[in-house]
Amino acid sequence: MQENNADMFEDFDEELFEHYRFEAGKGQAPLRVDKFLMNLVENATRNKIQQAAANGNIFVNDEPVKSNYKVKANDVVRVLMKQPPFENIIIPENIPLNIVYEDDTVLVINKEPGLVVHPGHGNYTGTLVNALAYHFENLPLNSSERPGLVHRIDKDTSGLLVIAKTEWAMADLQRQFAEKTTEREYVAIVWGNVEQEEGTIESYIGRHVKDRMQMAAFDDEEKGKWAVTHYKVLERLGYVTLVACKLETGRTHQIRVHMKHIGHTLFNDERYGGHLILKGTTFTKYKQFVENCFQILPRQALHAKTLGFEHPVTKEFMRFDSEVPQDMQQCIEKWRNYAHNSIHDLE
Repeated sequence: MQENNADMFEDFDEELFEHYRFEAGKGQAPLRVDKFLMNLVENATRNKIQQAAANGNIFVNDEPVKSNYKVKANDVVRVLMKQPPFENIIIPENIPLNIVYEDDTVLVINKEPGLVVHPGHGNYTGTLVNALAYHFENLPLNSSERPGLVHRIDKDTSGLLVIAKTEWAMADLQRQFAEKTTEREYVAIVWGNVEQEEGTIESYIGRHVKDRMQMAAFDDEEKGKWAVTHYKVLERLGYVTLVACKLETGRTHQIRVHMKHIGHTLFNDERYGGHLILKGTTFTKYKQFVENCFQILPRQALHAKTLGFEHPVTKEFMRFDSEVPQDMQQCIEKWRNYAHNSIHDLE
């Protein structure tokens, strides 16, 4: 599958950023959303607001609406756009970095869960980019004008990232990702017993038709970008499975979307429904057990464990491996004990 230069590995362009947010008062009489926003957004025209609605950028209570939607009391109206509300404003912040490797050209970081990679909706400070701006000067900009970033992982996903420290490194690493010569392997806990020992998931991934905060898998190339994920079962743990996922492409939420697509949503992935009990029994003790696991691992069970790439200067292939974080390890151990005890009870 051919990719052009604008489609360099990670889908930085698939995000939506919040520009405006309004909550209708208790006494709000029904009013078209375009008129509602015109009354509140400075210098807005009805035509621009209607165009934003037509593009799926206006949300009421987290659902996209058309311009004729009637705003009611207590509705939360948001305008989300692809571009940030302000750009190129990065405040350096003294945030510690877990550096795995560093030289004059590249930097490999093991990102903690909960750390946002770059500024965006609701997170304009406290991100990895803010930390990079503090610790390093004159990092090269990627196509989205984010310093040093060649690729990214989600806020609540932990694991390895490579950062470019020079223009040459940025161009060379982006080329490697685009040509699929890098290696990236994730470890994930997913709901259900994955039937096949290994397999490949292929689809187009694009914005979900109804929930614009989600991505979805499609058969139609006009609805998204081509995505390929290879998976392998590492351990079966009863009602969940520990899997390894290798990425051939790097779409937004790719593993989360693809595993849900085959019926195995990531454990405790709230955005995609994995925070619900999707497999198991109706016993109260089981429900308590799962909720305890959610507390131990309060995020999607996904870790970027292995990262490999050719060094932009030496041309040596470098491979880095990271330990599965403590929260995931504890969750895996709990499921391992549960699965063992369940089998023992049946004997």
